[in-house]
Order: sequence, then structure tokens, then C-alpha cells
Amino acid sequence: MAKSSKNGTKPALLEVRNLYVSVAENEILAGLDLTVHEGEVHAIMGPNGSGKSTLANVIAGKPGYKVTAGEVLFEGRNVLAMTPDLRARAGIFLALQYPIELPGIRNREFLRTAVDAIRESRGEEKLAIREFNKLLEAKAKTLGFDADMLKRNVNEGFSGGEKKRNEVLQLAVLDPKLAVLDETDSGLDIDALKVVSDGVNAFRAPDKAIVLVTHYQRILNYITPDFVHVLIGGRIVRSGGRELALELESRGYDWLREETVGASAE
Repeated sequence: MAKSSKNGTKPALLEVRNLYVSVAENEILAGLDLTVHEGEVHAIMGPNGSGKSTLANVIAGKPGYKVTAGEVLFEGRNVLAMTPDLRARAGIFLALQYPIELPGIRNREFLRTAVDAIRESRGEEKLAIREFNKLLEAKAKTLGFDADMLKRNVNEGFSGGEKKRNEVLQLAVLDPKLAVLDETDSGLDIDALKVVSDGVNAFRAPDKAIVLVTHYQRILNYITPDFVHVLIGGRIVRSGGRELALELESRGYDWLREETVGASAE
């Protein structure tokens, strides 16, 4: 189990214990263990079909996945018993690999409704319209987000890069405790990658954590992880630091597949 922490006695924000998950009777995760402490950034890497997106989606509660064994604990609470909206209110944020469009729902209204729901769950009063607009526009400006895009429907007609930047804007405004980013770098050019990475880095804080799912190490040139985990066959087979991502870049995944098969045969 990946329990080591660079933060000493900081509490575990996320604990995934012996997790088994199936989709349409096909086992995708097979006994996965992962512990993420406050203040940490964990990068999850692995070949196609290894279960990276499945892990992200199960943490956030996306429908369509059957958990057959194991636990997912967030601040000590079993989130598997919670609906996706309750997980979001508790402080779990998922950036989708393929952000969806929401026709008829404007960005500004979508974010205001979400902020109101989160504040209500904390026992806080709703923000006044002027106060919310000030917050939203400040965050948008920091990300270089065109103010006119706030008037558009959520992701409707957005380019791939604009959708990813929009998700980072959502991250900044909603301010969760745990950000699960599923291939946020997918389809981004260098300029967009830099903007998105700057937004993620601005989110980093001692009392928050990030789980970053990615195929490639290029985003790790901008977002430095504390830990890199390699997922193969539905479980973590190797963990390390930034240097592990560089090794994967040069060697690929076959050598780890061979080690995993060899270990299973013993």
C-alpha cells in the first residue's frame, strides 16, 4: 500500500483499500491500494486499459462501475456509500477526461449554483450576487479566461483546450479539498497546457491534495508530483518520485509488465 508521506504526521485525506471494480462483468481494478495525505500531489500513470480513469471515476462516484470489494475513504468516511453530489459537497472534485456540454446552462449560473450548494452543506450563507461575481471574475482573470465565456453555456461550442481551462476555473471557484484530474493534459497545446498547469499549481495548498491521472510525463514538467504510481492490471505495481515518470518516458511500460507477470508466476 502506498502509505509513505512527505508531510510527516499530516492526516490521510484519501485512502483506497484493496479496491476491486468491474465494468460489465470485466474486472478493471484488482486490489488497488493508495493513500494520499494533505498537501500531496500523486500522479497516476499506466498504459491504456490499466484502470486509471476507472479509479478517478470511482472516487468521484460516476455511475456505471461496480465495486465488488474494498473501501474508498475520504477524511475517514466511506464515500462508496455517498451519492456523487454528496461527495462533491464534501470536497471531492473530478475533472473529466472528456468534459461534457450542458446546453442551456450558463457557466456563471452553473458555478453560482454549485458554490451555493457547497456553502449550504457547510452551514454557511449564500454569497451575495455581487460578492460571487467578484470572486468569479477574479479567478477567471487569473486563468486568462475571457469574461465573455462566462456568459456562454457550459462547454457548449468550446474547443478542447477551452473545456479543460473551464474545468480548472471550476476547480478554482469551488475550492475542494481533493482534486482528481483525469487526463487534464489530453488534447492541450503547449500554451494551453501551461495555463492549465498554472491553475492547478495555484490550487496546491498544505490542506489539499491532488490525484493527477496522465499518460505522459510532459504535464509533470509543470506540475511536480510528490509521488508517481504506475497502474498495470488494475493495481499499483511501482511507486516512486518524479524520476519514475522520466524513466517511463524513456522505457515505456513493457519492462514493468514483464516484472509484474514474472512476480505473479513465482
